[in-house]
Amino acid sequence: MVLHSPVLIILAAALSSAVVISPPHMWTKLILTHHWPTTFCSMEHCHPNISFWTLHGLWPDKGIDCNSSWHFNSSEIEDLLPDMQKSWPDLLKPTSTGFWKYEWHKHGTCAAKAPSLDSQHKYFAKALELYHKLDLTSILKKFDIVPSDKYYTFSQIEAAIENVCGTKPKIQCVHPAMNTDVQILGQIEICFDTDFTLMDCEKEATVGATSEGSFFHRTGVDKPSGFSVCDHDMPVYYPPVHKIRTQTELQ
Repeated sequence: MVLHSPVLIILAAALSSAVVISPPHMWTKLILTHHWPTTFCSMEHCHPNISFWTLHGLWPDKGIDCNSSWHFNSSEIEDLLPDMQKSWPDLLKPTSTGFWKYEWHKHGTCAAKAPSLDSQHKYFAKALELYHKLDLTSILKKFDIVPSDKYYTFSQIEAAIENVCGTKPKIQCVHPAMNTDVQILGQIEICFDTDFTLMDCEKEATVGATSEGSFFHRTGVDKPSGFSVCDHDMPVYYPPVHKIRTQTELQ
């Protein structure tokens, strides 16, 4: 008969528990992504009258379309719809629920692997809660970073967010055409761990690398949005509502 020491038994039990608590395919980071509507619509030819950062999505760092049989049902988030329509609008089709359906299928069904997000209501409500708690528009305004015709540095924008959040965001821009030295602010990601505690986003991100979670057109074929990590040394244009200058005007 083989005798097992108490230490080995305890260690085996701990390892077994760890497997249950942290399944191998469980995500480890949530990315709360914001759009600046003026920049987005300059590329997509939409016409929003929105003067604040809108919610784009809440994306886990692992998995895409994790449960195709879990269909989106707007009746499950009926109480959230007024806030969804304002804070998380479909900039392309304002009266449609298609954007939320897309976000649920692609990202929500993967986020739902966590008990805290295991329903449509939990997922969308948590995204809205985090969005309002951060209030990116107010964070930037607090440091006098507002939509205007003047340019900002990348470090100004990053420092403002880091000062309030205590962590580094991922800031994305539309990069300039040839012979132009100004980039346009378009998307900002702020990250959380599995306990919804703020954490640094991708420190190793390189200029020109498109975000894995970047917005994709909801058409038959996915294609990148054009946002990529901002150049740290290039001036940043934060365009006012209803005004986006052409690359020629930015020169």
